Amino acid sequence: MGEVLIGGTAALLICIFLSPRFIAFLRTREFGQFIREEGPEGHHEKAGTPTMGGIIVFTAVSIPFLILCDYDWRAIGVYGAAMACALLGFADDFTKIVRRRSLGLRARTKLVVTIAISLGLWYIATKQAGVSGTLRLRSIDATVDLGVFYPLLIYLVVAGTTSAVNLADGLDGLAAGCAAIVLLAYIAITFITAGEADLSLLAGCLVGACVGFLWFNAFPATIFMGDTGSLGLGGAIAGLAVMTKTEELLIILGGIFVVEALSVLIQVFSFQTLRKRVFLMAPIHHHFEILGWSETKIILRFWIVAAVCAAIGFTIYQHSVAA
Repeated sequence: MGEVLIGGTAALLICIFLSPRFIAFLRTREFGQFIREEGPEGHHEKAGTPTMGGIIVFTAVSIPFLILCDYDWRAIGVYGAAMACALLGFADDFTKIVRRRSLGLRARTKLVVTIAISLGLWYIATKQAGVSGTLRLRSIDATVDLGVFYPLLIYLVVAGTTSAVNLADGLDGLAAGCAAIVLLAYIAITFITAGEADLSLLAGCLVGACVGFLWFNAFPATIFMGDTGSLGLGGAIAGLAVMTKTEELLIILGGIFVVEALSVLIQVFSFQTLRKRVFLMAPIHHHFEILGWSETKIILRFWIVAAVCAAIGFTIYQHSVAA
């Protein structure tokens, strides 16, 4: 547990001390956020805020993790997936900046790269880390052997989680705070499982980096994490779910991200089939904005929901381990 605290604290301090200079560098280069015209009217004043803060987040994670870890294959698999997703996000962010618009890489490019990342995670998990190709249904204490379909499950977990965290990154500090809460649950999950010290260390470094980043990303944000951060954090959470056999439980642990993603799916389906909108705007945090809720109220209440979901998910995990 000592290494987890040291790694997390180091990541937090690195994030806090490096961010001011990084923000100044981004401002000098005019690497600012482009806001969608169809987004909430109040968000247009955020245009130009430095983005790609995920670079700082994963720099802060990498330094203590690579120094303190024992290079266990499970942790390396999660770290590799997170960094690969962060690099994909960086390419997307950089494309937006170069083209000076809110659209980045083509969907086909993202799909191909996400499939490659998922296959890499599958290979390390099954061939190097000894993870079985099964789906553990901890909520009902059952196991399903997926066989050749296991890589498909990993792809769905990686694609779903990265997309959901990315969708939640629409308000100052929302994605970083919710991700920190989910990752805090994974510290507890990996800590009570024997032989997962490196995974606990990585989760601790991720939590520390998220909290340190919140110092500058909290409302009103002076920097955004961009796709570099949201896709990277989504990849880390997905990797932890795969390595700890909590793919099904991730639906509860990351409940707030599930709600964000479902709100978009419901909105799109409803509009395409019935030509009606269920929400005033999707993702759902924008719905509450248009209703008149302040940004800080939405963020704090979403953090509370995230904490409740993470607590329920951890309780189910602990019960399944004890049983």
